[in-house]
Amino acid sequence: MVDTTQLRQSKTIQQRTGATFHVATRLFPQRVRHATYVLYAFFRIADEIVDDPDGDPPARQRAQLERLRTAALGERESDRSVVAAFSELREEYDIASEDVNAFIDAMATDITKQRYETYADLNAYMDGSAAAVGRMMTAVMDPDDFEQAIPHATALGEAFQLTNFLRDVREDVRQYDRIYLPQATLETHGVSNEQIESLRMDERFAAVMQTELSRAESLYEDGTSGIKYLPHDCQFAVLLAAVLYADYHRLIRAYDYDVLSRTPQLSRRRTASLCARTGWHWLRTSDPKSVFDAVSTPHPSNRYSVGRQLPSR
Repeated sequence: MVDTTQLRQSKTIQQRTGATFHVATRLFPQRVRHATYVLYAFFRIADEIVDDPDGDPPARQRAQLERLRTAALGERESDRSVVAAFSELREEYDIASEDVNAFIDAMATDITKQRYETYADLNAYMDGSAAAVGRMMTAVMDPDDFEQAIPHATALGEAFQLTNFLRDVREDVRQYDRIYLPQATLETHGVSNEQIESLRMDERFAAVMQTELSRAESLYEDGTSGIKYLPHDCQFAVLLAAVLYADYHRLIRAYDYDVLSRTPQLSRRRTASLCARTGWHWLRTSDPKSVFDAVSTPHPSNRYSVGRQLPSR
């Protein structure tokens, strides 16, 4: 049984490192909310092993990840309360060991791999870094028909991950020398790695962003169409997470696709507005897909036109 200390530490980690998802997490029923705090904290612990540019050398990072893996799978005890809590939850909710392994393997990939040749290569990475996370979350929510829900949860997890990649281009390349935009997309539009590394914005990079935004938005379409297969008391929280993450696309377009000079951030006012609008539409229909379409994807004639004014630098 996860204790109050483990929950408090897990919640603190999510508040510190995942403000957007934390807003939605608070709206889950307690049975899912507490488990989500633990899951997210575990994911961040693994992420931070490989995301410290001044941290341990690669061999030591791999060793740390392997210790984390064995503890998460219950093969040894951990002195970290969050990891111990995750191991308990894995057993309680029958989270697949394959998904835990896929996630840890993806984190290990980040130690030495900084470029992805094709979207297929990136998608293989995201199967661990994002899709496995979606599958674990779905196991915690425990839908009546897991098999029907899981493909959509996988798509939504990948959509969230792609949004993060598109939002964080500047941070990823400056801090970690990572470029998660597929090399094939860059080549199609005549953009070099050197251009991104030197943060040079032009219409070619804008075209790259347009291509990848469209790809992510197809995943949101697939993902949000399956929220209805989740337990009803979990649907609004997942829907709101999708609305909030997708709104980064509006903001990226408002920046004229320039994520090289700044990292887009949703304001508290914008977040509150989206929460209110999503809640209002939810009260009217209780249909996740129609609410997402109403709040996040206006008709093509005015798509993402809200907030086109650029914020002051």
